[in-house]
Amino acid sequence: MKFLTAETRTKYLLIKKICQVNIKKCSKILPKQKSNPATVTISHSSMDSQKQQENLLEQSISEKSNNNSNNNSNKNIVTVLLIDDQPFIGEAIRRILETETDIVFHYISDSTQAIQNAIVLAPTVILLDMVMPEVDGFMLLRWLRSHNVTSDIPIIMLSSKEEAKLKAKAFSAGANDYIIKLPDKVELIARIRYHSGAYNNLKALNQAATTAQLQTQKIQQTLQELQQTQAQLIQTEKMSSLGRMVAGIAHEVNNPINFIHGNLAHLEHHVEYILNVIQIYQKKFPHKIPTFEEQTEDIDFIVEDLPKIIYSMRIGSERICDLVKSLRNFSRLDESEHKSVNINDGIESTLLILSPRFKDEIEIIPEYGDLPLIECYPAKLNQVFMNIINNAIDALLENTEQTQKVITIKTIHTDNQKVNIIIKDNGCGINPEIQDKIFDPFFTTKPVNIGTGLGLAICYQIIKAHQGKIEVKSEPGCGTEFTIEIPG
Repeated sequence: MKFLTAETRTKYLLIKKICQVNIKKCSKILPKQKSNPATVTISHSSMDSQKQQENLLEQSISEKSNNNSNNNSNKNIVTVLLIDDQPFIGEAIRRILETETDIVFHYISDSTQAIQNAIVLAPTVILLDMVMPEVDGFMLLRWLRSHNVTSDIPIIMLSSKEEAKLKAKAFSAGANDYIIKLPDKVELIARIRYHSGAYNNLKALNQAATTAQLQTQKIQQTLQELQQTQAQLIQTEKMSSLGRMVAGIAHEVNNPINFIHGNLAHLEHHVEYILNVIQIYQKKFPHKIPTFEEQTEDIDFIVEDLPKIIYSMRIGSERICDLVKSLRNFSRLDESEHKSVNINDGIESTLLILSPRFKDEIEIIPEYGDLPLIECYPAKLNQVFMNIINNAIDALLENTEQTQKVITIKTIHTDNQKVNIIIKDNGCGINPEIQDKIFDPFFTTKPVNIGTGLGLAICYQIIKAHQGKIEVKSEPGCGTEFTIEIPG
């Protein structure tokens, strides 16, 4: 026996040990009725030189599957997959593990089917032979590590050689442990349970991390929805209060201005009549009476200036009527449903409201297209126009060094039955770093207590409610262009 190689000597000792174990088992089992044996699931390719041993292993395949179907539900179950081309090694490992009720054992002798079986069986520990005929153990180890399903499964390398270089090579290739065939029973079971427990803990940790990540995403989404809802409620209440105030002012001013404007025609007629009488009197009595000369010395100026006063009063009353009409058009508090309106009129009403802000410094260039009547929420669209134009005015007024300040407003009816509203200014533009954030609720670049960060967020929500879209194009120093597209 001293002339045998180390591998041959190991096989001889294994076979001898297996025979001794079989003899002891037979002496215990023969006097008694056969009970349910320990079971194992084994899958291997046939080898002509070891037919008898393979047939013995095949008898336990179905029994192992049936007996362990309930055990797999246990979260602490240990599933061992042995990949080795020598069936007697599989039988030896099976006998070592057969008394452990919490360990499920699977054996594969065909290394070419190892990865497929590992994916299906989902082991918690893999025992991998280092030297096999068709696929080398190191190559199979790298394959297992490269696959996303098996990359984290603990792999224990089996070898008949205890060399430091082989161990280092195995660990560098991704092995978790290295043991010599055949190991001590206590040591093997301890290592299997240790690696299986670590793997189960890793899976639980990854699952907890994934669950926490999903919950975090859900919380962030809920928070974002709450912020949008809060922003919309605040802005809606703000605009509703503004609308009620504007509507109230318009109503209170409308009645007296109608009275004044309606009576101006009668006043003009009466004044004209009086002036005619004065002219007739002056022609009839060209010489002034000394008694009245002092009282009528300014009569010529009054006769000339009175028609001008009435004319200026007419122009002023017409201006007030137009303003009242624009205020009522802007508020539209009674229009909660879709209405057919002219978008151009809404923009003009908004510009009239904002005219005190830009009248002296900013030039407004309207380029209105021929638009059809649009089914929309008029008050909400007016709110969009006001927010965007107001931001453009702020951007232009902040740049005190800029001499020419222009806001261009263009409306287009496209061929695909859409209406585009383009609002462009020649201000300082928006930095690229914040362009993706301008529609976020409460995001603002204005100083504290000046900007709320709600205007553009509300614009986005309103246009979205109209099945439209709003886009922004801006470059620093080249101005900003907002394009609103709604169905037309």
